Amino acid sequence: MTVVVLMGTYAIAGAGGDTGRAGPSSPAPAPAAAPAPPAAPAPAPTDVLWQDNAGVSHLFFHSLIVDPERAFADRHSAAGYHDYMITQAQFARILDQLYARNYVLVGPHQLASVAADGTVATKPLRLPAGKKPLVLSVDDVSYYEYMAGDGFADNLVVADDGRVRNTYVDANGTTHVGSYDVMPMVDDFVREHPDFSHDGARGIIGLTGYNGVLGYRTSPSVYGGRNPHLAADVDTATRVADALKGEGWEFASHSWGHINFTTSGLGDIERDTRLWKAEVQPIVGPTDLLIYPFGADISGLPAYSGPKYDYLRAQGFAYYFTIDASRTAWGQVGRDYLREARINIDGISLAAAMRGRPVLRTFFDPASVAEGAGPTP
Repeated sequence: MTVVVLMGTYAIAGAGGDTGRAGPSSPAPAPAAAPAPPAAPAPAPTDVLWQDNAGVSHLFFHSLIVDPERAFADRHSAAGYHDYMITQAQFARILDQLYARNYVLVGPHQLASVAADGTVATKPLRLPAGKKPLVLSVDDVSYYEYMAGDGFADNLVVADDGRVRNTYVDANGTTHVGSYDVMPMVDDFVREHPDFSHDGARGIIGLTGYNGVLGYRTSPSVYGGRNPHLAADVDTATRVADALKGEGWEFASHSWGHINFTTSGLGDIERDTRLWKAEVQPIVGPTDLLIYPFGADISGLPAYSGPKYDYLRAQGFAYYFTIDASRTAWGQVGRDYLREARINIDGISLAAAMRGRPVLRTFFDPASVAEGAGPTP
């Protein structure tokens, strides 16, 4: 990756010294000029212009396992949890190693902007010298019904201090409020290490809608006759979403029904998008970010075109995220979109890393992350 060092400013010091003149009756030689003060050193260059905004690495996660014993004891879900999740302990190790390797969180709107006419252009991204940009995202932050009692947090809440936390019920039935998932853990880490975030960036939260959002059963089409607290849940979820945005988190559509955009027809995509905008957008606000479930993109390497893209772009989506764990970064800037590949961090990718796939080693040591912490190869 090529970087360009921006030149710092220089302070210029001039020579100084008075030349005295003696009285007429006692001529005296003028004193020697005072030596010029040493020039102030030029400040060291501190900013680096990142040259390839389409080549920024992007890691993504699912909700974290708090209690591995309960998660892997569920015979119906253990295999899925093993493949697609990691534990809190593993995520903490990853954060430490990302920071030690000089990664810094950036957001997609720091990489590119959308003009009034809909065109997309990259934005100058300047980072402290030695820092490397990283986008982070979390999929399916709904705390789905099937996860209940399996050792995950139950929801996100706004705690008494205004911070976003999780509610978590342990194996003994005791309820705790604390940092039990990606979002509050990242917030805690940035408070301890402010230089892990560029201009307040955190990450992207990808939401479906069929089980509600953020741990609340907010879908009128699913829970209208089943959840007597639906209106209150919508209000609470909206308060949580506002607090997350206040911390620097951004929201993305992950589709309402976790659909496959590759195999779904245009009519199915239209119906799903209408549901997302009717049931999720009122809680989290408008978004121009779309995270494809399964990484099922509407195109391969060729630039976007065609009816699916025309519809999605008309719905306001300008930033699109797929999956490619075969390389450390991939992106594409089109006339009116930014597309970026994400790398899954889960049991599958850790197992691949332990078998020799080198990609994750760029970000952290897979063996030390996996060891004794949950889903190990």
